[in-house]
Amino acid sequence: MLDHLEELRSALISSFLAALLAAVLCWFWSRPLLDLLVRPILSASEGVYFHTPIEAFMTRLKISAICGLFIVLPFIFYKIYGFILPGLYARERKVVTPLLISSTALFYLGVIFAYTIVIPKVVAFMLSFGTEFMQPLIGIGAYFSFVARLSLAFGVVFELPLVVLFLSMIGLVNPRMLLRTWRYALLLIVIFAAVLTPPDIFSQLMMAVPVMLLYLISVLIAIIVTKRQRDRERDDD
Repeated sequence: MLDHLEELRSALISSFLAALLAAVLCWFWSRPLLDLLVRPILSASEGVYFHTPIEAFMTRLKISAICGLFIVLPFIFYKIYGFILPGLYARERKVVTPLLISSTALFYLGVIFAYTIVIPKVVAFMLSFGTEFMQPLIGIGAYFSFVARLSLAFGVVFELPLVVLFLSMIGLVNPRMLLRTWRYALLLIVIFAAVLTPPDIFSQLMMAVPVMLLYLISVLIAIIVTKRQRDRERDDD
């Protein structure tokens, strides 16, 4: 038990130091990173502002920390994988390894989808309600929180195919049943999108539609995988 706790301590310290080092390095590129962050809003607004002397510094500090964590995320997952690897059987390792790689790739894909497609459209839609005498004056702190929250939400919901596939493989859910009850799934996805996104119908639809497509695709993949798994078990018997 003590050896196991020592391995866990080593993995946590290594992950923390890697994230800290990456955040320090990202600080030197925090200015272009901040310019990249505000790029989606430039087509609909003249820019963003900071309302207190420390707001710009704190935003650059936050973006350095988050980008650093974003860069070393595969290393952190690798350390977690190395920690749990000794306790896995060979058959379980064949499942966990592609699961770890796929979950990392899907998270990155969700963040990229949010930044390149969703956020520019949501920002343009929300700012279109301004008038000649009502112009936006957007603070960098609030805008950063909006982008970070939406990117994290899409990164998490893009893990849905793996969740459905994993639950189907271990027998907790029936993929054919999930396909038949797609209406209830759609309702839950809409509620989930309403919680994770800003309180406007446009951003909620921007999340609900791709997540519903991911859900249907993941269920179809789960049906194929579970069918092959049952055929393999039948052949072994």
